[in-house]
Amino acid sequence: MLRSYIRLVLFALGLLVGVQVPGFIKDYSIRVDAHRQEALQALEGYRNTAGQYFQGDLDALVAHYRGSPDPVFQRDGDNVERLLRRAKLFDKEWQALQGPWYARAWHLLSAPNRELLQETLDGYSYQVVLAPEAIGWAIGGGLLLAWIVELLIVSVGALAGLGDNRNVARRHWS
Repeated sequence: MLRSYIRLVLFALGLLVGVQVPGFIKDYSIRVDAHRQEALQALEGYRNTAGQYFQGDLDALVAHYRGSPDPVFQRDGDNVERLLRRAKLFDKEWQALQGPWYARAWHLLSAPNRELLQETLDGYSYQVVLAPEAIGWAIGGGLLLAWIVELLIVSVGALAGLGDNRNVARRHWS
């Protein structure tokens, strides 16, 4: 009986953790998009200048700034290049989050932007979203956690010689 309650508690814990996954992915995606929009806005003036003098090529604008004998313009070239790299980084991250749910989850698990991940963790508030995707994650998380912990307990018990269930198994299958 205690084992059944433990199984239920583990399932409920997994359920509560699993239901957080879609909300966290959504918060991360919103943060990525906000940073991407901000980076694009910061480059807007430079894009206009590059459009007017360099056929829209920001790299040519950066090269022009760096080629100037004026150290202020050289420094501005470095700043524009930093903004451009940052905008490309956020755009790449945003593109990675445009796929199906499993691709977004895998990206967040395997290759997130560490800075944005930490920002999202710092600002994340737990939520229970009752969307079909969240319910699926919750049930999957609950079953997985309950199954893994029970498997570990049964394995350790079998290694220690505890829980010889041959009589119970015969009674169930008879």
